[in-house]
This record gives sequence, structure tokens and C-alpha cells, in this order.
Amino acid sequence: MLAIFETMSSKVRHQGLSKRQLGYLLLMPAILLIGFVSVYPFFLTIWYSFHKILLNVPTSGRPFVGFDNYLKLFGTSRFISSLVTTALFSFIWVTTQFVAGMLIALILNLDFKGRAFVRASVLVPWSMAFVITGLLWKWMYNPVFGFINALLMSLGIISQQINWLGTTTFAASISVLIVELWRNTPFMALILLAGLQGIPAELYEAARIDGAGRISCFRHVTLPQLRHAMLVALLFRSIDAFRSFDILFVLTRGGPGTTTEILSLHAYKTLFQYFDFGKGSAITVVMAIITTALSIMYIRLLSEKAEKKEVAS
Repeated sequence: MLAIFETMSSKVRHQGLSKRQLGYLLLMPAILLIGFVSVYPFFLTIWYSFHKILLNVPTSGRPFVGFDNYLKLFGTSRFISSLVTTALFSFIWVTTQFVAGMLIALILNLDFKGRAFVRASVLVPWSMAFVITGLLWKWMYNPVFGFINALLMSLGIISQQINWLGTTTFAASISVLIVELWRNTPFMALILLAGLQGIPAELYEAARIDGAGRISCFRHVTLPQLRHAMLVALLFRSIDAFRSFDILFVLTRGGPGTTTEILSLHAYKTLFQYFDFGKGSAITVVMAIITTALSIMYIRLLSEKAEKKEVAS
């Protein structure tokens, strides 16, 4: 393969192209594919958001309305409610997954028999498809023949069947939280475990010589050394949680009522139930702006940490 590349490189240089130009030439197919699959739909969505597009009224055309779709969104209580629900759910999901992931990572970092098998087993929930996970838990939450009601009733914790996903907002929110925790905590644990394994053992030895206990070692050695991994884990999970769709769509469809309806579900319903592509596109653009802002914030934090490390060294 290397010989083929060198032959191509020499032939191209004879035709007047440099190595840098050759590199761009070889990357061009991938760049065009990314542009067609990602960039073009993104700008098309922005274009849609500035137009009134009602697919159930074909004669309405596609008139330009400027920022009217955005103004209408922020003037409706349903959009504001979806935005608040998204922010609240994302914060709770990421926080609980971070704490649980840290505990699991600390346990998996210990030296014990069967550690490799346990590490592989922990990743099983994360490896499952979102829809399969949602359907599995929806069956378990079923009020009539679900496993959870049967277990709780056999233990005497509850006396009657509970409709976990459809009775109250609190029950539905807790039910979704448990599924999100089960599904995504392994991802958080995996990144944190990688960070833990990169901490030099000499730092712990030096801390113990100075008389530090386990809690002091965790506070003054583990956490400072793990900041980069923590920020990376929080970045990916925050973005993923904010645009979550699959599990909530399968479990609650935004119910009871619209109490668990997050922005992605609101966008889906606006686009494919009300056929309002202008307003639905505006919702997705707002989501893109928020996730981009989150990414920039985390990346700046990572850059600041890296600069401080360089100065300290």
C-alpha cells in the first residue's frame, strides 16, 4: 500500500503538484461526502427556518418570513416548557451519570480477580441500540405484566400496580432517569477509567509518604489529574443528553401530556405531526446553537487547563 502511494505521489509531483496539494486531493472525496451528508442539510434547515412551510397546505407555498418562526417559538409556552424540561433533564441525567460513572470507574480501577470480565460486562448496556433499550424497559414498566410492578408487589413495597410512564410527571421522570442512568453510565465510566489509568502511581506513593489517606489522595491527586477526562466525559454526555430523542420517544412520547417533552420531541411533533417544517426547522436550529455553545464552553475550559499545565511544567 505504501509503495502504491509513493508511486502515485511521484507521478503527481511530476505533474506539478506538491505533497500538500496531493493530500488535499486525496481528502477531497471525504470532504465532499461530509459536505453532502452534513453541511448541506444543516444550511438547508437554516433556510427552512426563515420560511413558512406547511406540508399539509401545499398551496401555501414557501414564503419568506424572516425571524417570525423564532419569535413565535419563544412566544409559546410549549416551546419554553420543552426548553426548560430539556435543560433540567440534561442536568439531572449528566450529574447522576457522572457520579455513578465515577464510582464504577474507581471500582474497575482496583486490582481484583475477574476484573476484565466485569469491565466487559459493564459496557453491555451502552452497546445496546437505543430503541431496543427503550422497548425493553417499556415492557418492564408495563403496569399489567411488567417485571418492575411484579417485583415490587412480591416484596410488599407496593400494594397495587403503578402506571410508571403514564400516571404522574414525577413517576415518568424517575422512570426515564433510571433508563438513562442504566444506558449511559457505562460511557461515562469508560472515559473516567481511561483517565484513572493514566495517573502515574508515583503520585499516590508520594502522597502516602506525606501521610495522605484515601480521601486526601482522591481530593488532591485523583481529581486534579482527572480534570481533562472529566471535562471530555461531561462535554460528550451534555451534548448527547441535550439532543436525546430515542429513549423518550419509545417510553413516553413526551407524556403524560407534554410534561416529559424535550426539544427533540417537540421538533419531531412539529415536523411530522403538524407538518410545519418552518417552525420545526427553527427548533432544530435553536438546539444546534445551544449544543455549539456548550461545546465551545467545554473546549475553552479544556484549553485553559492545558495552558495552565504547560505554564506549571
